[in-house]
Amino acid sequence: MTRQKLQILFPLTGALMLVACAPHASSFSTVTVNDLKTAVDGGAYLLDVRTPAEFAEGHIASAINLPLDQVEARADEVPGDRPVYVICRSGNRSAQATVILKKANRDVRNVGGGMNDWAAAGYPVTR
Repeated sequence: MTRQKLQILFPLTGALMLVACAPHASSFSTVTVNDLKTAVDGGAYLLDVRTPAEFAEGHIASAINLPLDQVEARADEVPGDRPVYVICRSGNRSAQATVILKKANRDVRNVGGGMNDWAAAGYPVTR
């Protein structure tokens, strides 16, 4: 192969691998903290997957703390009959938990931006 073809082929192959290996955005729903506020005000089930220490530093009053490292083992404790909103500090751990719970046939929504965005929006935090 010519050098020019290789310069095109390698980046395209890399990009294809990234797309193929990335989690599919459609595998779960992501909501904003504004959407969550509306849901929480309506009595939604909210799961906080941060560590107990992080949770103690500040959380949403109605949140249930279930650390990410326990989600898979305790997935049966998460309701299967209604939507479940999952939050963490920034949205990364909650996305992981959302994938786990989706595999356990739960109706889950990841809260993008997590507690960082919740607090920045001025919503109440319980300490």
